[in-house]
Amino acid sequence: MANAPVQAPGAAARPGAPIRPQGLYKAFAASLTGTALEWYDFAVYSAAAAVVFPIVFFPSSDPMTGTILAFSTYAVGYISRPVGGIVFGRLGDRIGRKKVLVATLMIIGVATVLIGVLPGYASIGIAAPIILVLLRFAQGVGVGVGGEWGGAVLLSSEYGDPNRRGFWASAAQVGPPAGNLLANGALAVLTVALSEEQFVSFGWRIAFMLSALLVGFGLWIRLKLEDTPIFKAIEAHGEQPDAPIREVFSKELRPLIAAILCRVGPDVVYALFTVFTLTYGIQVLGYQRSQVLTAVLIGSAFQLFMIPLAGAVSDRINRRLVYGAAAVVGAAWTFIFFGVLGGKNEPMLIIGIALGLMSHSFMYGPQAAFIVEQFSPRLRSTGSSLAYTFAGVIGGAIAPLMFTLLLSQFGTWIPVAIYVAVAVAVTLTGLALGRNSNTTEDEDYRLLLDGSSTAGKLAGMGGDNVAANN
Repeated sequence: MANAPVQAPGAAARPGAPIRPQGLYKAFAASLTGTALEWYDFAVYSAAAAVVFPIVFFPSSDPMTGTILAFSTYAVGYISRPVGGIVFGRLGDRIGRKKVLVATLMIIGVATVLIGVLPGYASIGIAAPIILVLLRFAQGVGVGVGGEWGGAVLLSSEYGDPNRRGFWASAAQVGPPAGNLLANGALAVLTVALSEEQFVSFGWRIAFMLSALLVGFGLWIRLKLEDTPIFKAIEAHGEQPDAPIREVFSKELRPLIAAILCRVGPDVVYALFTVFTLTYGIQVLGYQRSQVLTAVLIGSAFQLFMIPLAGAVSDRINRRLVYGAAAVVGAAWTFIFFGVLGGKNEPMLIIGIALGLMSHSFMYGPQAAFIVEQFSPRLRSTGSSLAYTFAGVIGGAIAPLMFTLLLSQFGTWIPVAIYVAVAVAVTLTGLALGRNSNTTEDEDYRLLLDGSSTAGKLAGMGGDNVAANN
C-alpha cells in the first residue's frame, strides 16, 4: 500500500490539451451542487428517520421499534441504488456524463419534495409508510441513474489536471458535508423556532421542500456546462463501449471489487457520526435534539475544508497510504469516542463528532480519485457507478439499522464499535487490491481531443482557401 504513484516515464513532460479554467470551475460547482442536493435530501431523511418518522409514519408503543422501522426505509434508499446504477449507469459511458446528471438531479429533487407533502399515518393509515418507502426507493434510483456520484466525480476530475485529481475530484466529496450542513442547519433552525408539537406536525416538512431551491440552482449550472474533455475525445473517436457493464465485469473485475470494498469503511463511519449519534445521543444519553444536531453541524463545517485538503494531500503523498491511515484512525477513534461520551458533556460530544468526521474526511477526500483511477477512461462512469451503488448496499445502507439492532440487543456500544472496525478492515482489503494513479490515460485522451480539434480547424481553413482560389 506504500508504493509510489505509478506514472509513465516522461509523463510530466507531456503537453496534453490545455485545461480551461472557466470550464473547470463550472464543473467543480456542478459536481458539488449535485452531490450536495443528494446528501441534503439524504441527511434530512436520516435526521427525520431518527426523530420524526417513528411518530409520523411508524407509530408504536416501543420507541426503539419505531426507530428500527424508520431506519429500514433509510436502507431502502441505498438498496434501490443498484437498480438505477445497473439500468442507467452505462449511459454515462454511452451518451455522456452531463445528460444523465441532469436527469439524476430531477429525480432526487422531485422525490424529496413529495416526501415533504406526504400525509402521515394518522391521515391515510398504512398507505403513508408504503408511499414513503416508494419515494425513498425513487430517491435511491435517482442517485443510481448514471451514477450521480460517479458522474459528478468524473465531471470535475476529467476537467481538471490529472496530476491534481485528488483535489479536483473532491468536489463531489464536499457535497455530503455541505448537504449535511444545510440539512442539519435547517433542522436546527426549525427546532429552535418551533415547539415540539409544531416540528412533528409540519416543521420537518419545510426542510424537505427546501430541496427545490437546490434543484433549480443545480440544473442552472449543469445545463450550461459542456461534457468532459475525456468523454468528448472518446466520442470523437467512436470508442464508447457497446456493453460497458459486461466489459467492467469481464475485463476490470478486480478494480471493481477494490472500488466497492474501499467505500465500506467510510460509509459506515459517516453513518455512525451523522446518523446513529442522533439516536444514541437523544435516546440513550439524554441529550436534547438541538444539542446533537449542533454537534453534527460543527463537524460537517470542518469537513468542508478538510475533504479538499485531504484530496490535495493525496496528490502529493501516496493516495492509498493516506486513505488507509485515516481508516485505521477512524476505527480507533470510535472506541475512544464512545468510551468518553458517558454523561451529558456537550463539549465532548462536539469534539468527538468533529474528530470522527475529520478521520472520515481523510478517507473520503482521496476516495473519489482512487475509485476513478481504478477504471480505464472509457469505462469509468459505469465502473464508478457500480462501485458506488453496490458499496452503498453493504456499507451505508444497513449501518444505522445494524447499529440500532446491536445497541438494542446488547445494551452497550462495544458491538457497534466492533462493527465499525470490521468495516474498516474491509476497506483496507480494497485498498490493497487497488492500483495507483496513472495520469497518462487522461493525457492521451486530451491529446486526441486536441489533435481532432486542430485537424478540424486546418480542414476548415483548407476549404476556405479552395473556395477563395476558385
